[in-house]
Amino acid sequence: MLRLARNGIVLLAMGLAIAGCASHKHTASRDPFAGKGSPIYPGKGPVPWGGGKYFVGKPYQVAGQWFEPKEQPGYDKKGVASWYGEDFNRRKTSNGEWFDMNRLTAASATLPLPSYVKVTNLDNGREIVVRVNDRGPFVNTRIMDLSKQAASELGYLEKGTTKVRVQYLGPAPINDNGGKHLMAMNTELEKGTPNRSLIAAADRRRGKSSDDSVMVAQVKPARKAAQPVVETVAYQPPPEAPAVAAPTGEVSYFIQLGSFSDGSNAARARDQFSAIWPVQFIELSGAAGPVYRVRLGPISDADDAQTALSDAQSAGFSDARMIKTEDVQASLQ
Repeated sequence: MLRLARNGIVLLAMGLAIAGCASHKHTASRDPFAGKGSPIYPGKGPVPWGGGKYFVGKPYQVAGQWFEPKEQPGYDKKGVASWYGEDFNRRKTSNGEWFDMNRLTAASATLPLPSYVKVTNLDNGREIVVRVNDRGPFVNTRIMDLSKQAASELGYLEKGTTKVRVQYLGPAPINDNGGKHLMAMNTELEKGTPNRSLIAAADRRRGKSSDDSVMVAQVKPARKAAQPVVETVAYQPPPEAPAVAAPTGEVSYFIQLGSFSDGSNAARARDQFSAIWPVQFIELSGAAGPVYRVRLGPISDADDAQTALSDAQSAGFSDARMIKTEDVQASLQ
């Protein structure tokens, strides 16, 4: 499969003189709470990155067709994508961000905002990660409206539409200083990082740069991935707590991602981090049925544990918390 060269992903304004053929065809059908009628950014220079809110929304109707936004962790669809540009440039998107047609963003009628998706042009094999921060398209059976820049990177700017595969990767950070996290996502995609690990890997790549158009990676030494640990304990009566692998006299840290009643959701949480951090997958049985707890660890270094916590929170686990070895036994009860 063809992959974009890294230089092709740098988010710079393009001086293209190509008319926005797709962006002018569906103006009347766009979302009633965003688009041409929404506010225009009042400042000068580039519009800010991010700055909106996490937004799913209620079912709504456009041109007689109903759309139902919802969390869709397994979203993987093929269909037609269009693009939009000048008509909506610098206007507020559905989740309160500002649209810049020269950035890698997209609109979806139902996915959570903001979120990351991988889009593959099925006509030429090109693929990119885009930030979904708007609602649309509302024309026929199109499944995604990409920015002018994204359409250019995927190679269908002049055609106006193309057949794509759209795969949901996870929630995007609310604020992305200079687009660094999005840049890191595409860098990891180019490296061949699996979809389930893209967000966590990109978060670890984020660095500081005086030039917001360039991502400067600051990566810690790679860790050897640990195999997931599966433990089973019972709620009533509490058994003797299982031993946790940690050197005698040393404190280890764990990042508790959460408890899940759905085993498949727990497995997805485990798999998202298993290539980067050691993971424990704990099955607890109780009167209401099985509960699955997922933790990152054990991690011996406090700074590394803080990085793991940041990884978890950036990947959408907002309730993730750090616990120490001595707290693990209590957490199982």
